[in-house]
Amino acid sequence: MKNLIFCCVVLAFVSCTSSVNKAPDIKGAYFMTSQTVTNAKENVTYSDLKQLKIYTDSFMMYTQVNPADSVSGFGVGYYLSDSGKIIEHALYTSRENGFSTSPASYSLTIEKTPEGYTQFIPEIIIDSTKSKLKEEYQYVGKKSQTTPLDGVWKQTAFYMVKGNDTTKDDRTQYKAYYQGYFMFGQTTKDSSNKIHTGIGFGTFVMNGDNKIKETDLNSTYSIIAGNSFDIDFVVKGPDSYMQTITNPDSSKSIEVYERLKK
Repeated sequence: MKNLIFCCVVLAFVSCTSSVNKAPDIKGAYFMTSQTVTNAKENVTYSDLKQLKIYTDSFMMYTQVNPADSVSGFGVGYYLSDSGKIIEHALYTSRENGFSTSPASYSLTIEKTPEGYTQFIPEIIIDSTKSKLKEEYQYVGKKSQTTPLDGVWKQTAFYMVKGNDTTKDDRTQYKAYYQGYFMFGQTTKDSSNKIHTGIGFGTFVMNGDNKIKETDLNSTYSIIAGNSFDIDFVVKGPDSYMQTITNPDSSKSIEVYERLKK
């Protein structure tokens, strides 16, 4: 059931505004604290899913991992407001062994709380059953922290450089930075052409003019979760940047990103 819930409704959020087709001021970083499914068969609350969501001026990204089985997923897109509701338009979503590039829109009603917001979906089909969904989120962003990397980005190139050897990877990856939090989501294929989804999210701080330190709080990959990484970056204009991680064996992971556009 959790997998279905994630795919159908994780694109969600918050706003109270009467303006039409104008993004409300809901910018920030949020952790989901609970998810409740109610229907004729059950009334169940899940509190073990780890999900971070980031909203910039007009774009959003979420990442989620289930600690019980490391099943993960993510999505990116843009959002608008309409008659007091948030309308999210997903551009790319990935979940475990599949992904979608088909645009999808979601209409959500929210209620602000002292901690963040509560989201309601009065009617949704989960496991072939008409259900109601309630999700609660906690605001965790640091409004005072701004950096040149703030935004939602799509990776355009990835290279692993070791000595005189350079290896290119054609994975699909998105990344977001905002208010002291970051996340990444990637879709890869193994040697048998099987699709895999991986995510990671946590906090970051500037460590010089062109350096940041990322600390992963949760990830699909155990080698990443709980660890910190020093990253060098170069801004290539307002809509592109390149990051470099120097690994313990002196190899370098080089990633190039462009700002997400509608």
